[in-house]
Amino acid sequence: MAKKSKGARIQVILECTEHKNSGMPGTSRYITTKNRKNTPDRLEVKKYNPVLKKVTVHKEIK
Repeated sequence: MAKKSKGARIQVILECTEHKNSGMPGTSRYITTKNRKNTPDRLEVKKYNPVLKKVTVHKEIK
């Protein structure tokens, strides 16, 4: 069984902001980890969106 630790590193989901606003079907999401103690705010990272075929800003959701 997997051990659950209360460490500072958590898993987050990044979702494309441009794709969400465009109204096109589908979505671009990435899963990554972040250190909760070093970055308490939501992440904003530039990632590639394969549907729009360009690099866009992806923001942390949930």
